[in-house]
Amino acid sequence: MTAVSMPSDGPSSTRPITGKPATRRMPAWLHGPALIGVVLLALWVIVAITLPLWTPFDPLESVAPRLAGPSLRHLMGTDQLGRDVFTRTLWGARTSLPVAAVVIVSSVIIGTIIGAAAGFFGGWVDAVFMRAVDITMAFPPILLAMAITASLGPGIRNALIAMVLVWWPIYARLLRAQVIAVRQREYIDSAVAIGASRWLILRRYILPMSYTPVLVNATMDFGQVVLLTASLSFIGLGARPPSPEWGAMITDGATNFYQWWIAAAPGIAILLVVLSFNFVGDALRDSFDVKDTGR
Repeated sequence: MTAVSMPSDGPSSTRPITGKPATRRMPAWLHGPALIGVVLLALWVIVAITLPLWTPFDPLESVAPRLAGPSLRHLMGTDQLGRDVFTRTLWGARTSLPVAAVVIVSSVIIGTIIGAAAGFFGGWVDAVFMRAVDITMAFPPILLAMAITASLGPGIRNALIAMVLVWWPIYARLLRAQVIAVRQREYIDSAVAIGASRWLILRRYILPMSYTPVLVNATMDFGQVVLLTASLSFIGLGARPPSPEWGAMITDGATNFYQWWIAAAPGIAILLVVLSFNFVGDALRDSFDVKDTGR
């Protein structure tokens, strides 16, 4: 009696049976810190947009005795002028978040244009732009921002201009390195061989492959810009009184040291925003990292 061989199902029949289901990598957005960051940022954005519709107190008016401690009516007490500290902290998001967004977007746009031109064309274009980048990055960001703001005059608008001038070289250098790396790939040589124009090659084949580090860096830099904005306001070069800005509020807390709640509320707000953007930036980095397959 001859043995009857069973028909093969193709390549799938050779797969080893381990008894365990295939594991999939969990998306970075489902990890605890990233999810917390997204939720916190969404709450801050919602608060900043809808705050005028439901705010309990006016952030500029005296609503209670001065330097009153935290209570059920005033969760973080009042400042030296009797203004509700919790309300002013929430209103501070309407200053810090838009300023940081404008600084990051403007810096990315300027840095992208200059970095892409320097990396793609090379030669004297690269030399001129990178020397400007080197000169700017030779100074500590906070000191250069202070010097520019002091020369332009105190104010949140001048502080914004100073921060853009400080931040764009970071993205110019980052994108230049990416463009140089992508420009050396074989498909770029193929595009040149078929007669594609320089503009088409840069726009369609190089920039889409170079934006990932810029996006990750911009997300993580958002919190640093919030910190720098608060620092300039803390030393009197940013938002002017009585504007409810976090750095200026911490200055009020420093002059009233024993009334801890005045500086605690804006300090906690800055901490939450910075941590949230760091968590989201880490998640973006893990999502784009094709080498990270351990999770």
